Amino acid sequence: MPAPRTFDSAAAAFFGGVKSAWTSVFFLVLMGTYIGIGALAHDFGLASWWLALSTMLVWAAPSQVILVSAFGTGAAPIEVAIAVGLSAIRLFPMVVALLPLLRGPSTRLRDLLLPTHFTSVSMWVESLRLLPALPHERRIAFCNGLSVGYQGTAVVFGFVGYHLASGLPPLFAGALLFLTPMSFLISTARNSRQMVDRLALVFGLILGSLLTYWHIGLDLMWTGAVGGSFAYAIHRLREAVR
Repeated sequence: MPAPRTFDSAAAAFFGGVKSAWTSVFFLVLMGTYIGIGALAHDFGLASWWLALSTMLVWAAPSQVILVSAFGTGAAPIEVAIAVGLSAIRLFPMVVALLPLLRGPSTRLRDLLLPTHFTSVSMWVESLRLLPALPHERRIAFCNGLSVGYQGTAVVFGFVGYHLASGLPPLFAGALLFLTPMSFLISTARNSRQMVDRLALVFGLILGSLLTYWHIGLDLMWTGAVGGSFAYAIHRLREAVR
């Protein structure tokens, strides 16, 4: 657990969050990922302003890749909306896990709307790591600063990738996109402190590989539901034996 930090004001907490974002490993991950997404958007003939707007509104790299690829290939808007929505459902449990850390005795509902929109895997992982060391009255401002730092990085390097696209080899662009899932996997493994977390991670890796190999639809959903349920059941049995 990081050492407790104090901020004199909400503004200081906000800029502390921005600084934390720009000094974390996810800064480099987002930089590489969005260079790849920018190149992808350029190759599909989408405008750079559209890429920046979609980054701010969607704010999830896998969902944005689906959005760019679907629109670039001429898919119907309703089909694109359903695909992006299904992809974004994975963030809902993260929001549920994050809100108890942000909500204090005097927290208003409207104060939680922005962190809810800002919730992404990078922000969620770092928030779970850093927020417990902060006083409740500074957590929302810090979380918003963290998110603005990450999202600003994504927008800027999306433009960079867009304008570098003509000279960026397709294989290199694909490798940059691969940075995101690998960084999330490493960060999840680092933050898995309890046995139930480690079991869920192992079951997820095994089931995800098998379902992908067998071409099972909704493989991500089944991986989370089945792997997580197995891990929780083993955890409860282990606790009952003690």
